Amino acid sequence: MKRQTVLAAASLALALGPLAPASALAAKSGSEGHISLVPAEIEWKDAPSIGPGAQLAVLEGDLKKAEPFTFRIKMPPDFTIPAHTHPTHERVTVISGTLHLGIGEKADPAKARAYPEGAVAVMPPGMPMYAFTKGEETVIQLHGTGPWGIEYLNPAEDPARKR
Repeated sequence: MKRQTVLAAASLALALGPLAPASALAAKSGSEGHISLVPAEIEWKDAPSIGPGAQLAVLEGDLKKAEPFTFRIKMPPDFTIPAHTHPTHERVTVISGTLHLGIGEKADPAKARAYPEGAVAVMPPGMPMYAFTKGEETVIQLHGTGPWGIEYLNPAEDPARKR
């Protein structure tokens, strides 16, 4: 019975946690394993594997390890991520702007779907996809279980190889 109560409390905390104001979450910081960030505290770094101008901020985990991760990608206006795959499920939430996402081995902007702020997309491992932005900076958040990676279907389009 005690275990059911603990599980119920944990489930409720997980469900309501995102609704708590940032100040309330910050007040609880210091607990082992607790992560508490407001936008000004997010550390952005260049993301050469995504492309010039893209930035990445790891919020949780080590992307190279088999553990949970959460990270964000900030893309400048008129940015393209060529056709690629990922080794794990990719769960994407659009934080700001609009992400244009297409499924397929070759980028076809006419077949891409526009995902506005708040939209969600989940792709299974190995699904070929491409993405781009139009005229506005776009920030997406990805989460899952690593290791995370990106493999471009056309090696000549791999931004890391173009450097």
